[in-house]
Amino acid sequence: MLFHMSIAAHDPAHVAGVIAELWGGEALAFPPVAENSWLVMAGDERGTGLEVYPIDVVLRESEGDADAWGEYTGQVTYTATHGAIATDLDRAQVLAIAEREGWPAKYRKRGGMFGVIEMWIEGRQMMEVLTPEMQAEYLATMTAANWRRGLARGAVPA
Repeated sequence: MLFHMSIAAHDPAHVAGVIAELWGGEALAFPPVAENSWLVMAGDERGTGLEVYPIDVVLRESEGDADAWGEYTGQVTYTATHGAIATDLDRAQVLAIAEREGWPAKYRKRGGMFGVIEMWIEGRQMMEVLTPEMQAEYLATMTAANWRRGLARGAVPA
């Protein structure tokens, strides 16, 4: 179970607002790590959250009994970090939001198993958005047993 994760953005407040819109949640300031960081709360029973940091902030380990801290690096390139988030919106609504934001987005079927809308936040950070129908497909197919069967057949989806 995922409780929260973080991503980086050029405009963290704006990105947090758009994710909050997709979730039907709320975007709140999140100053513990770095200035201009935001926390999106999904408003669900688990307290699901997404932290959105400035593009050039990385997390660093602190010595001793102290929390990790944010360091500004100047790095602004692509990242492999991504997530799949649920929305109550339908495909057309999600694609309309992406179009409004100028963010590339398209429907993809992952390995013939489940659909996602591949949304590229700020044109550089992939987020997979799953509508209710896509969530049902994901839950029906993404199990350890199914994955093991695919590995045994040499047919793990790419």
